[in-house]
Amino acid sequence: MFSRNLLIVVGVALFIAINFTVITMSSRESLPVSGIERITISLISPIQKSVTRTIRFTRNIWDTYFISVLAVKENIELKRQLGKAIEIKNRYEELELENTRLKKFVNFTDSVSDTYIAAQIIARDPSPWFKTIMIDKGAGDGLVKGSPVVVSEGIVGQIIKVAKKYSRVLLITDQNSAVDALVQNSRVRGIVKGNNQDNCSFVYALRKDNVKEGEMIVSSGLDQVFPKGLKIGRILKVTKVHSQLFQDITIETSVDFDKIEEVLVYKTAR
Repeated sequence: MFSRNLLIVVGVALFIAINFTVITMSSRESLPVSGIERITISLISPIQKSVTRTIRFTRNIWDTYFISVLAVKENIELKRQLGKAIEIKNRYEELELENTRLKKFVNFTDSVSDTYIAAQIIARDPSPWFKTIMIDKGAGDGLVKGSPVVVSEGIVGQIIKVAKKYSRVLLITDQNSAVDALVQNSRVRGIVKGNNQDNCSFVYALRKDNVKEGEMIVSSGLDQVFPKGLKIGRILKVTKVHSQLFQDITIETSVDFDKIEEVLVYKTAR
Protein backbone atom coordinates (compact mmCIF):
# COMPACT_ATOMS: atom_id res chain seq x y z
CA MET A 1 0.00 0.00 0.00
CA PHE A 2 2.86 2.33 0.84
CA SER A 3 4.64 1.72 -2.48
CA ARG A 4 1.42 2.34 -4.37
CA ASN A 5 0.81 5.66 -2.64
CA LEU A 6 4.44 6.59 -3.21
CA LEU A 7 4.12 5.89 -6.93
CA ILE A 8 0.99 8.05 -7.09
CA VAL A 9 2.75 10.92 -5.32
CA VAL A 10 5.80 10.62 -7.56
CA GLY A 11 3.59 10.49 -10.67
CA VAL A 12 1.67 13.58 -9.65
CA ALA A 13 4.90 15.43 -8.84
CA LEU A 14 6.40 14.41 -12.19
CA PHE A 15 3.26 15.53 -14.01
CA ILE A 16 3.36 18.92 -12.31
CA ALA A 17 7.07 19.31 -13.05
CA ILE A 18 6.60 18.49 -16.74
CA ASN A 19 3.67 20.91 -16.97
CA PHE A 20 5.67 23.63 -15.34
CA THR A 21 8.59 23.00 -17.72
CA VAL A 22 6.36 23.06 -20.79
CA ILE A 23 4.60 26.22 -19.68
CA THR A 24 7.94 27.86 -18.97
CA MET A 25 9.40 26.88 -22.34
CA SER A 26 6.26 27.92 -24.17
CA SER A 27 6.43 31.36 -22.64
CA ARG A 28 10.04 31.90 -23.68
CA GLU A 29 9.38 32.73 -27.30
CA SER A 30 12.92 33.96 -27.85
CA LEU A 31 14.38 30.47 -27.29
CA PRO A 32 14.37 27.92 -30.07
CA VAL A 33 12.15 24.89 -29.67
CA SER A 34 14.02 21.61 -29.95
CA GLY A 35 12.63 18.29 -31.11
CA ILE A 36 12.43 16.96 -27.60
CA GLU A 37 10.38 19.97 -26.54
CA ARG A 38 8.00 19.47 -29.46
CA ILE A 39 7.53 15.82 -28.56
CA THR A 40 7.01 16.71 -24.92
CA ILE A 41 4.45 19.37 -25.85
CA SER A 42 2.68 16.92 -28.14
CA LEU A 43 2.45 14.38 -25.35
CA ILE A 44 1.50 16.79 -22.62
CA SER A 45 -1.05 18.98 -24.50
CA PRO A 46 -3.85 16.37 -24.58
CA ILE A 47 -3.30 15.68 -20.91
CA GLN A 48 -3.36 19.38 -20.15
CA LYS A 49 -6.55 19.80 -22.11
CA SER A 50 -8.15 16.88 -20.27
CA VAL A 51 -7.02 18.23 -16.92
CA THR A 52 -8.35 21.69 -17.79
CA ARG A 53 -11.72 20.26 -18.81
CA THR A 54 -11.83 18.19 -15.64
CA ILE A 55 -11.03 21.20 -13.49
CA ARG A 56 -13.65 23.28 -15.33
CA PHE A 57 -16.24 20.50 -15.01
CA THR A 58 -15.47 20.07 -11.32
CA ARG A 59 -15.70 23.81 -10.75
CA ASN A 60 -19.06 23.95 -12.54
CA ILE A 61 -20.35 21.08 -10.43
CA TRP A 62 -19.04 22.78 -7.30
CA ASP A 63 -20.69 26.07 -8.26
CA THR A 64 -23.94 24.26 -9.06
CA TYR A 65 -23.79 22.50 -5.70
CA PHE A 66 -23.41 25.78 -3.82
CA ILE A 67 -26.21 27.36 -5.85
CA SER A 68 -28.44 24.36 -5.07
CA VAL A 69 -27.60 24.56 -1.38
CA LEU A 70 -28.42 28.27 -1.34
CA ALA A 71 -31.64 27.61 -3.27
CA VAL A 72 -32.67 24.93 -0.78
CA LYS A 73 -31.97 27.25 2.16
CA GLU A 74 -33.87 30.07 0.47
CA ASN A 75 -36.76 27.71 -0.29
CA ILE A 76 -36.90 26.60 3.35
CA GLU A 77 -36.92 30.22 4.51
CA LEU A 78 -39.65 31.17 2.02
CA LYS A 79 -41.76 28.20 3.16
CA ARG A 80 -41.30 29.30 6.77
CA GLN A 81 -42.38 32.84 5.93
CA LEU A 82 -45.34 31.53 3.91
CA GLY A 83 -46.39 29.28 6.78
CA LYS A 84 -46.22 32.21 9.17
CA ALA A 85 -48.28 34.36 6.80
CA ILE A 86 -50.89 31.61 6.45
CA GLU A 87 -51.02 31.23 10.24
CA ILE A 88 -51.59 34.96 10.68
CA LYS A 89 -54.28 34.89 7.98
CA ASN A 90 -56.03 31.95 9.68
CA ARG A 91 -55.93 33.74 13.04
CA TYR A 92 -57.38 36.85 11.46
CA GLU A 93 -60.19 34.88 9.81
CA GLU A 94 -60.89 33.05 13.09
CA LEU A 95 -61.10 36.37 14.94
CA GLU A 96 -63.46 37.70 12.26
CA LEU A 97 -65.74 34.66 12.67
CA GLU A 98 -65.64 34.94 16.44
CA ASN A 99 -66.45 38.66 16.18
CA THR A 100 -69.46 37.85 13.99
CA ARG A 101 -70.73 35.29 16.51
CA LEU A 102 -70.26 37.68 19.43
CA LYS A 103 -72.12 40.42 17.54
CA LYS A 104 -75.07 38.04 17.20
CA PHE A 105 -74.91 37.41 20.94
CA VAL A 106 -74.86 41.13 21.69
CA ASN A 107 -77.82 41.78 19.39
CA PHE A 108 -79.69 38.87 20.95
CA THR A 109 -79.05 39.91 24.56
CA ASP A 110 -80.06 43.50 23.74
CA SER A 111 -83.44 42.23 22.56
CA VAL A 112 -84.32 40.57 25.90
CA SER A 113 -84.34 41.81 29.46
CA ASP A 114 -82.94 38.70 31.15
CA THR A 115 -79.38 38.39 32.41
CA TYR A 116 -77.07 36.12 30.39
CA ILE A 117 -73.52 34.96 30.82
CA ALA A 118 -71.38 33.88 27.88
CA ALA A 119 -69.53 30.57 28.04
CA GLN A 120 -67.30 28.55 25.76
CA ILE A 121 -67.79 24.89 24.92
CA ILE A 122 -64.72 23.00 26.11
CA ALA A 123 -65.81 19.37 25.58
CA ARG A 124 -68.44 17.20 23.91
CA ASP A 125 -69.69 13.81 25.03
CA PRO A 126 -68.32 11.25 22.52
CA SER A 127 -70.89 8.63 23.50
CA PRO A 128 -73.71 7.95 21.00
CA TRP A 129 -76.14 7.43 23.92
CA PHE A 130 -75.80 10.92 25.37
CA LYS A 131 -75.94 14.39 23.82
CA THR A 132 -74.16 16.69 26.25
CA ILE A 133 -71.49 19.38 26.22
CA MET A 134 -69.21 20.91 28.85
CA ILE A 135 -68.89 24.68 29.26
CA ASP A 136 -66.26 26.76 31.10
CA LYS A 137 -68.65 28.49 33.53
CA GLY A 138 -70.14 27.13 36.74
CA ALA A 139 -71.48 27.88 40.18
CA GLY A 140 -68.75 30.44 40.76
CA ASP A 141 -70.24 32.42 37.86
CA GLY A 142 -73.79 32.28 39.21
CA LEU A 143 -75.02 29.26 37.24
CA VAL A 144 -77.34 26.66 38.78
CA LYS A 145 -78.77 23.32 37.75
CA GLY A 146 -81.64 23.78 35.32
CA SER A 147 -80.33 27.03 33.83
CA PRO A 148 -81.37 27.29 30.15
CA VAL A 149 -78.63 27.49 27.54
CA VAL A 150 -79.20 29.26 24.22
CA VAL A 151 -77.53 30.86 21.22
CA SER A 152 -78.90 33.54 18.92
CA GLU A 153 -80.27 30.84 16.59
CA GLY A 154 -82.32 29.17 19.30
CA ILE A 155 -82.36 26.79 22.26
CA VAL A 156 -79.33 24.63 22.99
CA GLY A 157 -80.36 22.82 26.18
CA GLN A 158 -80.20 23.13 29.95
CA ILE A 159 -77.58 22.64 32.65
CA ILE A 160 -77.83 19.30 34.45
CA LYS A 161 -74.62 19.34 36.53
CA VAL A 162 -72.74 22.28 38.02
CA ALA A 163 -69.22 22.51 39.43
CA LYS A 164 -67.41 25.63 40.60
CA LYS A 165 -65.87 26.46 37.22
CA TYR A 166 -67.60 24.04 34.83
CA SER A 167 -71.10 22.87 33.91
CA ARG A 168 -72.57 20.02 31.88
CA VAL A 169 -75.36 20.87 29.44
CA LEU A 170 -78.01 18.43 28.23
CA LEU A 171 -78.77 19.23 24.58
CA ILE A 172 -82.37 19.24 23.34
CA THR A 173 -81.41 16.46 20.91
CA ASP A 174 -80.75 14.06 23.82
CA GLN A 175 -83.42 11.39 24.34
CA ASN A 176 -83.87 12.56 27.95
CA SER A 177 -84.63 16.14 26.91
CA ALA A 178 -88.14 17.60 26.72
CA VAL A 179 -89.19 21.19 25.99
CA ASP A 180 -92.77 22.45 26.15
CA ALA A 181 -93.36 24.13 22.78
CA LEU A 182 -95.82 25.72 20.34
CA VAL A 183 -96.24 25.89 16.59
CA GLN A 184 -95.59 29.60 16.12
CA ASN A 185 -98.40 30.31 13.63
CA SER A 186 -101.20 27.97 14.63
CA ARG A 187 -100.31 27.88 18.37
CA VAL A 188 -100.68 24.10 18.41
CA ARG A 189 -99.05 22.84 21.59
CA GLY A 190 -96.76 19.85 22.03
CA ILE A 191 -93.48 18.65 23.47
CA VAL A 192 -90.14 18.71 21.66
CA LYS A 193 -88.37 15.43 22.44
CA GLY A 194 -84.81 14.51 21.59
CA ASN A 195 -84.01 11.20 19.92
CA ASN A 196 -80.17 11.20 20.05
CA GLN A 197 -80.05 12.26 16.40
CA ASP A 198 -79.63 15.60 14.65
CA ASN A 199 -83.40 16.10 14.50
CA CYS A 200 -86.05 16.15 17.22
CA SER A 201 -89.68 15.03 17.44
CA PHE A 202 -92.68 17.23 18.18
CA VAL A 203 -95.02 14.93 20.10
CA TYR A 204 -98.56 15.09 21.50
CA ALA A 205 -99.94 17.22 18.65
CA LEU A 206 -103.44 15.88 17.96
CA ARG A 207 -104.21 14.41 14.56
CA LYS A 208 -106.99 16.97 14.04
CA ASP A 209 -104.59 19.91 14.54
CA ASN A 210 -103.49 21.76 11.42
CA VAL A 211 -99.68 21.49 11.38
CA LYS A 212 -97.68 22.19 8.19
CA GLU A 213 -94.16 21.52 7.07
CA GLY A 214 -91.87 24.56 7.30
CA GLU A 215 -93.62 26.11 10.31
CA MET A 216 -91.48 27.29 13.21
CA ILE A 217 -91.60 25.63 16.63
CA VAL A 218 -90.91 27.91 19.62
CA SER A 219 -90.77 27.46 23.37
CA SER A 220 -94.07 27.98 25.19
CA GLY A 221 -92.55 28.99 28.54
CA LEU A 222 -94.89 26.61 30.38
CA ASP A 223 -92.13 24.25 31.51
CA GLN A 224 -90.70 26.98 33.75
CA VAL A 225 -87.24 26.38 32.26
CA PHE A 226 -87.05 28.11 28.90
CA PRO A 227 -88.43 31.61 28.32
CA LYS A 228 -91.37 31.88 25.98
CA GLY A 229 -90.79 32.45 22.26
CA LEU A 230 -87.28 31.04 21.81
CA LYS A 231 -86.71 29.24 18.51
CA ILE A 232 -86.37 25.46 18.57
CA GLY A 233 -86.66 24.42 14.92
CA ARG A 234 -88.78 24.09 11.78
CA ILE A 235 -91.16 21.27 10.97
CA LEU A 236 -89.45 18.95 8.56
CA LYS A 237 -92.05 16.20 8.12
CA VAL A 238 -95.66 15.59 9.19
CA THR A 239 -97.21 12.11 9.20
CA LYS A 240 -100.85 11.43 10.13
CA VAL A 241 -102.00 7.88 10.76
CA HIS A 242 -105.78 7.40 11.15
CA SER A 243 -105.32 4.76 13.83
CA GLN A 244 -103.23 7.09 15.98
CA LEU A 245 -104.42 9.94 18.17
CA PHE A 246 -101.29 12.06 17.68
CA GLN A 247 -99.33 13.14 14.63
CA ASP A 248 -95.75 12.07 13.97
CA ILE A 249 -93.83 15.30 13.47
CA THR A 250 -90.09 15.66 12.85
CA ILE A 251 -88.41 19.03 13.29
CA GLU A 252 -85.05 20.32 12.14
CA THR A 253 -83.36 22.22 14.96
CA SER A 254 -82.49 25.87 14.43
CA VAL A 255 -79.11 25.29 16.07
CA ASP A 256 -76.34 23.41 14.29
CA PHE A 257 -74.92 21.60 17.30
CA ASP A 258 -71.81 20.48 15.45
CA LYS A 259 -70.70 24.07 14.84
CA ILE A 260 -71.51 26.01 17.99
CA GLU A 261 -68.48 27.12 20.06
CA GLU A 262 -69.97 29.67 22.47
CA VAL A 263 -73.31 29.73 24.28
CA LEU A 264 -75.35 32.03 26.50
CA VAL A 265 -76.68 30.86 29.88
CA TYR A 266 -79.40 32.41 32.01
CA LYS A 267 -77.93 33.23 35.41
CA THR A 268 -81.21 32.30 37.07
CA ALA A 269 -83.64 29.66 35.88
CA ARG A 270 -87.05 30.84 34.80
